[in-house]
Amino acid sequence: MRASTLVMIAFALVFGIIAVFIAQIWLANQANKHVEATAKPVPTRTLVVAKMPLRYGTELSAAMLEEVPWPSEALPAGAFTKISDVLNGGSRIVLTAIEANEPVLGLKITGPGQRATLSALVKPGMKAVTVRVNDVEGVGGFVLPGDHVDVVLTRTIEKGNATTEVVLQNRRVLAVDQIADERAAKATVAKSVTLEVDTVEAQKVWLASTVGNLSLLLRKAGETAQARTRKITLDDLTTQEPVADRGATTTTVSVTRAAAKQDYTVPVETARRGGAVAEAVRQ
Repeated sequence: MRASTLVMIAFALVFGIIAVFIAQIWLANQANKHVEATAKPVPTRTLVVAKMPLRYGTELSAAMLEEVPWPSEALPAGAFTKISDVLNGGSRIVLTAIEANEPVLGLKITGPGQRATLSALVKPGMKAVTVRVNDVEGVGGFVLPGDHVDVVLTRTIEKGNATTEVVLQNRRVLAVDQIADERAAKATVAKSVTLEVDTVEAQKVWLASTVGNLSLLLRKAGETAQARTRKITLDDLTTQEPVADRGATTTTVSVTRAAAKQDYTVPVETARRGGAVAEAVRQ
């Protein structure tokens, strides 16, 4: 093969590689232009957030806060856009724990010049009522601010006739003794627990405290369901009530039609309804 042919091939390869490289750059530029043309700029505003973890009772200062950009359409209710808006008019105290980089909201701090009193924690339309407890009635000191509890009344109507019943369910604990910090983690044996209730519930608590002893039932975190309860008497202490097997997933239901009887295996929840159906069929 002649030298001139080899040179021609070499030049063709070099120019081919250069052409491919230029084409890639051009395509990348076109893609970037398309993205820039289609992407809409998101309007932002400044938002005041905490620079550091803030706990109940902390007095806010400019060194604890900072302004960060935030999408205008996603500003949370009660947020502040400037640090000066937070500090103008007097000092503000933290009511609810605020973590670092978390927005500072009006409902988590006091008004200008206000004190961090318990009244600032009570929601609109609600009241605060205090229940006297001891190490047993207060669940061994494991009830903490922010927990939810049920209130139980135990009383003796006459000799040999004692009862216990649930008076209130799912009430939020505002304070334990004089501690209202929801981030308090140390269990303490308290002498009193302050609950958030409405007016009627407050009347129930005060009436119940005059006729018997009040105790607290600590609820599992996040449990809000209202349980069906009944009054328990001394007779119930010796009565064995049937307890459902929580591990069973199926059961057998017998259905009688005329003279024919047939058994069905069904899920537990369906069985409860099926028992009523079977009874209706027999009737």
